[in-house]
Amino acid sequence: MKTIQAAVDMARDGDILKIKSGTYKEHDISIIDKSISIIGEGLPVIDAQMKGTALSIRAENFSVEGLKIINVGRSHTSDFAGILVSNSKNFELKNNRLDKVFFGILLERASEGIILGNKITSNAKSQSTSGNGVHIWKSEKITVKNNQVIGLRDGIYLEFVNNSEVIDNLCKDNLRYGLHFMFSDHDLYKGNVFENNGAGVAVMYSKFIDMHNNKFRKNWGSASYGLLLKEINDSELRNNIFEDNTIAISADNTNRINYIENNFRNNGYAVRIRGAVYDNNFQRNNFLYNSFDIAYTGKLNNNKFSHNYWSGYSGYDLDKNGIGDVPFRPVSLFSYLVNKTPEAIVLLRSTFIDLLDFSEKVSPIFTPANLIDDQPLMKRIQW
Repeated sequence: MKTIQAAVDMARDGDILKIKSGTYKEHDISIIDKSISIIGEGLPVIDAQMKGTALSIRAENFSVEGLKIINVGRSHTSDFAGILVSNSKNFELKNNRLDKVFFGILLERASEGIILGNKITSNAKSQSTSGNGVHIWKSEKITVKNNQVIGLRDGIYLEFVNNSEVIDNLCKDNLRYGLHFMFSDHDLYKGNVFENNGAGVAVMYSKFIDMHNNKFRKNWGSASYGLLLKEINDSELRNNIFEDNTIAISADNTNRINYIENNFRNNGYAVRIRGAVYDNNFQRNNFLYNSFDIAYTGKLNNNKFSHNYWSGYSGYDLDKNGIGDVPFRPVSLFSYLVNKTPEAIVLLRSTFIDLLDFSEKVSPIFTPANLIDDQPLMKRIQW
């Protein structure tokens, strides 16, 4: 066969199509209602010549493996992708290479799929002219594992995606977010690295999200976060590392979130709490050398801080039980002032600020009087 489309047209359910090494200048290759496996030998190249989607699939029980897809078309009105999967079930997309794409892998109304071991790269210059690496819409029971997504708008984007997992991926150098959740529930992401993105991860308008063992690193910028939480409930962050971010976590209207055994190190803000944040539990976290450990708006606190390690704690432990005898107040008056007047940040290391913060700890006026860790740990937590 001279073209991949011709081979697909002749295939029957259960067939294995082996694509020989070489370059195939084709776009809009279509697979409809055929349960077949496509395997590339020697990483054959599908060059879409900037004309549209490379491979479009609507089927069940299929797999695509070992292809290199390049030069996907770009459009302001159409979501051209390297691989488009729609209304499909029980499939695998693995060990493919996608370069110079608009969208990389795009799933619509799909279920029980695995996206494994793919490398997706592009050269996104602006959000309006670029797409996402892995974009999943209105799907469920999808596993996204061990992929690399570099240089897109969002690395991985989930919208109306439930009961799914994002595991062991690398998302770096993306314009907006490494991982982006919208209106998605009962999902897990763990073991991922989010580095040098516009912001690491955004979880928005979702609930029951487990966030475990991820690394959020070097997400710097005036509006950048390691993790943005907005309108989410009943979720858990455990064993994550937040390092060298402008704001490690920004939380807005988040309720019943457990923050357990996370490391916050060398961030501008470790946790920046905005309005309507209730019944959250911060326990056994390490707060290490951040400019501000906790920033808080308002005087009321409905969140619990207990058994955390704070590098800024200067208390004592006379009974040698490993717990400080003096409570720690993590919210400084200076962080409150910087929230009101950002230009005040230039005074960060001045002696005057140390005196200001000390006076607020003695007699809180502007910061929540009951926002304290009454059992601060004397030694850093190892996990």
